[in-house]
Amino acid sequence: MYTTTTTFIVYILVMLIIGIVAARMTKSLSDYVLGGRSLGRVVTALSAGASDMSGWLLMGLPGALFIAGLSQTWIVIGLVIGSWCNWKFVAARLRSFTANASDALTLPDYIAARFNDKRRITAIVASCVILIFFVVYCASGMVSAARLFELTFGLDYSNALLIGAVSTIFYVFLGGFLAVSWTDTVQATLMIFALLLTPIVIILNCGGFDTANALIAAKATHFNDFNYNLSAIAIISLLGWGFGYMGQPHILVRFMAAGSVRGMGDARRISITWMILCLVGACAVGYYGIAFAAKHPEIEIKNHEQIFIIIAKTLFNPWIAGILLSAILAAIMSTLSCQLLVASTTLTADFYSRLIRKNASQTELVWCGRFMLLLVSVIAYIIALDPNSGILYLVAYAWAGFGASFGPTVILSLFWKKMTLSAAIIGMIAGAVTVIVWEIFAFFNLYSLVPGFIISTIVIIIVSYLTQKNNQENEQLYNSLEQQFWAEVKDK
Repeated sequence: MYTTTTTFIVYILVMLIIGIVAARMTKSLSDYVLGGRSLGRVVTALSAGASDMSGWLLMGLPGALFIAGLSQTWIVIGLVIGSWCNWKFVAARLRSFTANASDALTLPDYIAARFNDKRRITAIVASCVILIFFVVYCASGMVSAARLFELTFGLDYSNALLIGAVSTIFYVFLGGFLAVSWTDTVQATLMIFALLLTPIVIILNCGGFDTANALIAAKATHFNDFNYNLSAIAIISLLGWGFGYMGQPHILVRFMAAGSVRGMGDARRISITWMILCLVGACAVGYYGIAFAAKHPEIEIKNHEQIFIIIAKTLFNPWIAGILLSAILAAIMSTLSCQLLVASTTLTADFYSRLIRKNASQTELVWCGRFMLLLVSVIAYIIALDPNSGILYLVAYAWAGFGASFGPTVILSLFWKKMTLSAAIIGMIAGAVTVIVWEIFAFFNLYSLVPGFIISTIVIIIVSYLTQKNNQENEQLYNSLEQQFWAEVKDK
């Protein structure tokens, strides 16, 4: 126990030191929100990946395969395709468009600038969507941290939740975007180490590859069936997770913060390679965790989302176990920190500085962002107090909300000059409302992101055609942004 505790303490101290160093380099709101648009390709790639793969990667996904077997890997296929498309078609354009559209610092700021929204209705709508769904997303991260500390140190849920939340909030509070991005790079390295090592050790512990597979087959034959008990709707729902990438503010902000469009291709290859290795490793942990449970029937597994933690504590010496468990904390902290930062800076950049204190100094805005972060954290903490909260459910809900609200808006704003201001506003609202209503009534058991994304896209196209009359200025702006983008591409 003391060895594991020491490892955790050392890891958290390193993260806090990075936060303090980053704080000394954070002089303006641009630094706090986007790190001054200075990220290199490796940091951009690993930071985007780590921000994407939260505690869901080491807890939710292995838990899903531990319960249902290989049928859950459809979600992995959807995520890889969606992430690749996001990097290929959105990343470079969004970096260029946001830099040249009034130097937009946030996603709501970009949408308002892209459509010449002088009343900033788009920014207000986008900010509300971000706050609603990020509070849920942040709550999922806090629940993941609580589950980790609860099982690792024998703490009760409420104390574990408090420790996990405070650990993350502190370094984001100090260093902002630079702290989050630098720590993400460290955390991404820890995550891939844990996910490549653990499945190998599980298989060896079970007596080899063939023996492990035999144990799984003896447990239940459906575990190795990719289509077991899955309808066409269920497969579409799992694949549909890929639609969400184009609308996730905490991932898109990494593209916005890149030093330039140069190197986006390299960053994509690094990020996708890292992602595939991590997802395959997480699936292997859950799948061969079935063999582990069969070989060790004396070990009680009360919560399937804790299978990685139980395996790490059982099969590894305390020092290695501490490192592996720190990888779970890394996954949690990397995503939660970015989500808290995006939510707090949205309140600062799109409400406080635009509507309340237009002449606020840069120092004032940085401190405002820090206090807004605390506000969002408190709300998410209150939601996470429910010990029955499911990590995968919370993530799925927030992922769908962002994907349906922002995905079609972002894609069409980057590629279609005829999209209008009214379409952007109504499209975001349509996506968000569809997800909320669909989650309540669970129509056809179809994942809410799929209908939300489709309905939002259709609404944007229809409304754009109906409101073309006064869209000339937006089309001229789009043409200008498009020309600047291609000039940057040719300047590689």
